[in-house]
Amino acid sequence: MKIARNLIIASLGLATPCAHAQLLPSSRGTLGQMDAILPDALARAADVLERAPIDGQSPALFEDSLLAARAARVTGLLRRHGDIVELDDKREPARRGEILLTGADAFSLEALRKAGYGVSSETIEGLGIAIARLTVPDGVDLSQALRRVRKLAPLAVASADNLYFPSGMAIDSEGMLATSTSVNGRAIGMIDGGVASHPALSGPIGQRGFAQGAPRPSTHGTAVASLISGLRIVRGAAPGAPLLAADVYGTDPAGGGAFAIARALGWMVASKVTVVTISLVGPDNPLLAGAIRFARDRGITVVAAVGNDGPAAPPAYPASYPGVIAVTGIDDEGRLLPEAGHTLHVDFAAPGADMDAAQPDGGKGRVRGTSFAAPLVAGRLFAAGSLTALRKEAIPAPRGRGRAYGYGIVCGKCRNID
Repeated sequence: MKIARNLIIASLGLATPCAHAQLLPSSRGTLGQMDAILPDALARAADVLERAPIDGQSPALFEDSLLAARAARVTGLLRRHGDIVELDDKREPARRGEILLTGADAFSLEALRKAGYGVSSETIEGLGIAIARLTVPDGVDLSQALRRVRKLAPLAVASADNLYFPSGMAIDSEGMLATSTSVNGRAIGMIDGGVASHPALSGPIGQRGFAQGAPRPSTHGTAVASLISGLRIVRGAAPGAPLLAADVYGTDPAGGGAFAIARALGWMVASKVTVVTISLVGPDNPLLAGAIRFARDRGITVVAAVGNDGPAAPPAYPASYPGVIAVTGIDDEGRLLPEAGHTLHVDFAAPGADMDAAQPDGGKGRVRGTSFAAPLVAGRLFAAGSLTALRKEAIPAPRGRGRAYGYGIVCGKCRNID
């Protein structure tokens, strides 16, 4: 069994957990670069395991390979960008040397300054969340610093600026940035990478950056945008719908952080967006949880992908937060993707494989992952006008699989395959 397990992991371009760093990319790149190896490899592994079960344990072997891929992604990020990324007290990746603090009083902030922490305060636009950003003293790791801050400011909520990964292809940068226009009235929001200019994206697009070097065109963001509002070569779930795109990656290797996503949500609230899709996955984070709650209170429905780390992975956020519409992916046979992640609830399923989306070169190409199911649900929710209408539109899940599909399958024929 052990030999078989290692063969499957090797087929993913990874090694076993004790040695996987040797096979990781060594070049500097953006946060999502590690994910570039995953979609095709996962599809191949799923096919191999389905067609040739090993000792009757193919599902367990595949889950092992997904967990190894998740560990390799984090380890690769730390190896390449350890100068700006480290693990927090929950062993989750975060921006190095930075702590986010909400609910702190003046006395606590002064105590933190005296203890050597840099303190800067601001309010997140659109959400009204007052936050203090703390700089950790030299020589203190993030895990130790968080424990110390919680003692010095016991009534406040402290967290790392955790990082969130795309639940599909890499957030790499290609193409020319789509021209940002003024978007008035109803629009669909997306929090992702930037959107490239593409013939399928002829509707109004407003873009804003929330990271160093953003907005910047990305493969992932362009694909997601096309599945929301694409026309002609790639037809989205809400063709031609106005789009607001928040780029939380830009050129920052530690992009996709909780603080950037919270600020992006604030922009969506200020812009009066009603539906926002997020195809990013990471840990539970107090600031992000609060931002999601505030956005919901102000009329935004958040749609999020369940991720691609498999059912044995920890719960994925923001999809697992209460009130967030969690979306899983299916293939062209209506089967759940074997790599679909674990969340505390699932609301809908939508196509996430055997489908095409826009590419920055002006064409289209095959995509795979729950990243590409979430924008289809967001587009249909926008078009339907309410969750009640979307639930009526959803096709019931195959018999005996209801809970795994939530209210059913949305946009089942939205695949853009010639």
